[in-house]
Amino acid sequence: MLSTTTPSVEGHSIREYRGVVTGEAILGANVFRDFFASIRDLVGGRSGSYERVLQDARLTALREMEQQASELGANAVVGIDIDYEFLGAQNGMMMVSASGTAVVLD
Repeated sequence: MLSTTTPSVEGHSIREYRGVVTGEAILGANVFRDFFASIRDLVGGRSGSYERVLQDARLTALREMEQQASELGANAVVGIDIDYEFLGAQNGMMMVSASGTAVVLD
């Protein structure tokens, strides 16, 4: 499945629009990961644990979106937008959502 943030795909024309598709991933924050990330924030550096969680959530949301597109008979998703939000009490959960337009390319 071809997926892109652009509204079109160079060298291909959109033959048919199949609709908006979405994918979401909601993950709970881990207390120990939060603790070690706060220490790393104090001493500087990157928080590898948070980066891995964000990457996993993003890939899950994109896979879910592509699966919806496939079920609609699309062979591509264009105009993809990825959003990150923190939810719940004390922002204890993280949501990554991906949306785009399922299309059939020539």
